Amino acid sequence: MTERTTRHGLEIDAGLAAFVEGDVLPGTGIEADSFWQGFAKLLHEFTPRNRLLLDKRTSLQSRIDDWHKAQRGQPHDHTAYKAFLNEIGYLLPEGDDFEIDTTGIDPEIATVPGPQLVVPITNARYALNAANARWGSLYDAFYGTDALGTSPAPGEYDRGRGARVVARARVILDEAFPLEGTSHADVSRYHVRGGALMADDMPLAQPEKFVGYRGSAMAPDAVVLCNNGLHVELVFNRAHPIGSRDQASLADVQIESAISAIMDCEDSVACVDAEDKVLAYRNWLGLMKGDLEETFEKGGETITRALNPDRIYTAPDGGEVTLKGRVLMLVRNVGHLMTNPAIMVDGAEVYEGLMDAMITTAIAMHDLNREGGNSVAGSIYVVKPKMHGPEEVAFADETFSLVESVLGLPQYTVKIGIMDEERRTSVNLKECIRAAKHRVAFINTGFLDRTGDEIHTSMEAGPFSRKDFIKRKAWITGYENQNVDIGLECGLAGRAQIGKGMWAMPDLMAAMLEQKIEHPKAGANCAWVPSPTAATLHALHYHKVDVMAVQEKLAKGGRRAYVDTLLDIPLAAYRQWSADQIIREVENNAQGILGYVVRWVDQGVGCSKVPDINDVGLMEDRATCRISAQHVANWLHHGVISREDVQSAMQKMAAVVDRQNADDPEYIAMSPGFDGPAFKAACDLVLSGTEQPSGYTEPILHARRLEAKKLRS
Repeated sequence: MTERTTRHGLEIDAGLAAFVEGDVLPGTGIEADSFWQGFAKLLHEFTPRNRLLLDKRTSLQSRIDDWHKAQRGQPHDHTAYKAFLNEIGYLLPEGDDFEIDTTGIDPEIATVPGPQLVVPITNARYALNAANARWGSLYDAFYGTDALGTSPAPGEYDRGRGARVVARARVILDEAFPLEGTSHADVSRYHVRGGALMADDMPLAQPEKFVGYRGSAMAPDAVVLCNNGLHVELVFNRAHPIGSRDQASLADVQIESAISAIMDCEDSVACVDAEDKVLAYRNWLGLMKGDLEETFEKGGETITRALNPDRIYTAPDGGEVTLKGRVLMLVRNVGHLMTNPAIMVDGAEVYEGLMDAMITTAIAMHDLNREGGNSVAGSIYVVKPKMHGPEEVAFADETFSLVESVLGLPQYTVKIGIMDEERRTSVNLKECIRAAKHRVAFINTGFLDRTGDEIHTSMEAGPFSRKDFIKRKAWITGYENQNVDIGLECGLAGRAQIGKGMWAMPDLMAAMLEQKIEHPKAGANCAWVPSPTAATLHALHYHKVDVMAVQEKLAKGGRRAYVDTLLDIPLAAYRQWSADQIIREVENNAQGILGYVVRWVDQGVGCSKVPDINDVGLMEDRATCRISAQHVANWLHHGVISREDVQSAMQKMAAVVDRQNADDPEYIAMSPGFDGPAFKAACDLVLSGTEQPSGYTEPILHARRLEAKKLRS
């Protein structure tokens, strides 16, 4: 039984209470009694409202289901459908033009476009890697991936490949920092003369791009340059294995890489009880205090990782320049749906989003009380996922107003990131932004969750296209374009991030370099990447594309997409699928679900690189699981496949996933018994998919994870 302690009517897990009172509150100036009293006020006032918002989701979904059932067998009437959505309050009137008035925004949010990482906060090593991903070695990124077109061969250092890396880096330097009358490939000496950078005797074509140097002016140890707001450091070292063979002693090119990172308490973690939540909160506390460390074994060595310091240089005028050594950290709270047993009120679990709001904000106060920390502007950045429409955004805004009041923070200290990943938010995006116009610091698109919600919302409309074809439908382009266009209309340029989604294939960097440049070209001043190395490579796109200029041009052009396009349901136009095509689609989905769920349920891993059916590693989290589960559930619901087809595919793919994880000593095989919590969870997600709220995976995953933890206790 969980040991609990009572504070102001709250029945709190004893471990969580001890953590809050012994670790979080000291140093904030907040007394424990005051904290719990304010927390109780938040829960008592906002829990009934939270419940009503969820009831409204259910009511709207029920009415949409009934409408589609009534239309079954008839051609889809788009005009009548839109009128119906207006009638029931799913679609809301769009108000007058406005601009957000968020203040106290850090440059990484407002004016410096670049890559963004999303990392599970429960893994301290990953969190530290992400926090330190502000800078990365361009040499290492090219040498160690397929970014040059081929992957490195195992074994000793390949000098030929190294030479290709160096040559490629020089080309990049020529593009971003051209020299007068020469190429970086021909320079034998960099030095500073009269406050200007000289390459041999040639200056930069744009001298203002020189930011500073470290060491002596005549023979600097490092030179730092800036292009489109992003910095590049040239590192010189004659004793270095690379620098010793380089004509200019250039040992490395360090790229300012991930500009910001979302420390995730939501989709990429598996937090189902107080033990899990304390782990998440403790790591967030270490990041906000600046003292998080992690010790681990790597290559036979014991390594301790901590947060990197800032970088200090001599400015061209002889003064001092300081550049941040870490990303700007945001924290993603849980959405409005889930509850957690860490705290009970009147015998019921509290809504986890309210608990996150109170505790993650209190933790972030430690950063506000120190210099040189995360936010130089004195703000706390909270990403709120899975909100449905303006009412739910307003609810989040008011939640943080009360949290600020309880904690003694100025109103609007907490800035909100709105995830545009649910259809009721997409079709009412302008009003969602208006509902938090004093706090909005971030909007972004999330294709996978958005598609999962699209399928569930229109479950009764008919069978959906195969997954690859859903991406080709007009609605997805309209969704991506409208997000940027409305963001610009609402004044986010220069004040907030407009983001794009994840590159899900961490091993395919050449393909990422080719394709992901479309995100900055689309006007997104941040986009998600799966690793620090990917951030280093994706940063090159922001050197090629001046995103602020793109946004300025787009803002003058008006909207490219409207709600009508977003309401174009991606149903299968022609169902001329062969039996083999159907089974292949189902097995592909089943394999992805199982590969993700087995780690989630059995090992508590919320995000990982999961081999797909072709053994290509894909970054999977609950969003990818949601779309796969809802897709199979849709086909099952409309008779494209049978329960027997689902069971057969699940059992066949369980054996495949078992094989793919054979080298993991902690892995628990699903076959041949097919009776463990993980396998049952995967089947539940499909067989009960139509009944899940908004098609979310969390209720089933949480229940099965708690079952697995109990079995192993």
